[in-house]
Amino acid sequence: MQREFPSAPLVGVGAVIVEAGRVLLVRRGTEPLKGHWSLPGGVVELGEGLLSAVVREVREETGLVVEPAELIELLDRIHHVREGQAERVRYHYVIADYLCRVTGGTLLAASDADAVRWVERAEWNSHSALQLDPITVRVIEAGWQRAQKLREETQEGR
Repeated sequence: MQREFPSAPLVGVGAVIVEAGRVLLVRRGTEPLKGHWSLPGGVVELGEGLLSAVVREVREETGLVVEPAELIELLDRIHHVREGQAERVRYHYVIADYLCRVTGGTLLAASDADAVRWVERAEWNSHSALQLDPITVRVIEAGWQRAQKLREETQEGR
């Protein structure tokens, strides 16, 4: 599968993992967005379902076992590059981002993530030292908001 300059869009998954009001981020060790903080995730393998892919990618990048709860957003990420007068698509992903909860594992950066960390809401909603793409911030916030609502509904149901 050719990720750079692909002949067709690639399908990917991402995980908004919320625990104790914080969200887990990974610092990307590879392109696209190398060095930027982002959600754990990656490309769906041939024959793999979306939910299985998000569980696998989170385990590979963070060491954690998660359970996907619901789809937060379906989006496309297209990165162009100019070559002379022409513009080419360098990367094109269609990404399904899921709200997930941790069910096991031990936190450890691995695979194509060179760091992992839990982040407070103030950190992704400010101009902090974290390099965060605006689309990533939007998805994080939507996942965090949904997690808070689910927590409130669970507490009301007791």
